[in-house]
Amino acid sequence: MSLALTTITLGFATSTTPHSTPIDPAETEALQCLEKGTQKLEEGDVEGAKAMYQRSVEIKRDAGALFNLGVTHYHLKEFDQAIRAWKDSIELQPSSPDAHTNLASAYIISPVSRPDLALHHLNIAASLSPEDPEIAFNLAAVLEACGRLEDALTQYKRSKEFGVERAAMHIRNVSAKILGQKMKNAQEPKDPR
Repeated sequence: MSLALTTITLGFATSTTPHSTPIDPAETEALQCLEKGTQKLEEGDVEGAKAMYQRSVEIKRDAGALFNLGVTHYHLKEFDQAIRAWKDSIELQPSSPDAHTNLASAYIISPVSRPDLALHHLNIAASLSPEDPEIAFNLAAVLEACGRLEDALTQYKRSKEFGVERAAMHIRNVSAKILGQKMKNAQEPKDPR
C-alpha cells in the first residue's frame, strides 16, 4: 500500500504535566533537554533534536519527550523507532490524539505498511478529537485505500464539514467509485442456485 497521510503533527508536546514541578533537579535537566531539542528541531537540526529528546527520555520518561522523539525518528525515516516512541508516549498519555494520528501515519508509510493498525489508531484519535478535520481526512484516506468506500465517504464528508476543502474532490471520487461498484454488481449475472 502506497499511501501517505496528509499530516504529521509537528506541534511539539508540552514540557510539563499538571502534576510536574521543575524543582526536582532531574526533572529540570530533562525539561532543559526537551526545550533544547525543540529549539534544534525548529532550527532544522533533526539529529541534534533527536539527541536532546533521547537524553530527556533517559533522564525522565515523559510522554512529551517521547512524542517529540518520535517526530525526529519519523523525519529521519526511522519508522520502527518512531512507532516505538509514539507507542511509549501513548502508554504514558493514552488520550493524545496527536500521538495516535502520528503513529497511524508511521504504520502507513513504513516499509511494512500496517493499515489495520493505522485504522485502529485513527479511530482512537477520531474518538478523542471528533471534530478534528485532519484526523477525519486521514481516517477517510486509509479507509478508501482499504476499499471501505462507504466508511471513507462518511469521513471525507466529516472532514469537509469541519473545514478541509480538498475533501470535496475526494467525496466526488469516492462517490464515483461507489457508483461504479453498484453498476458493476447490477450487471453481474445472478447465480441461479
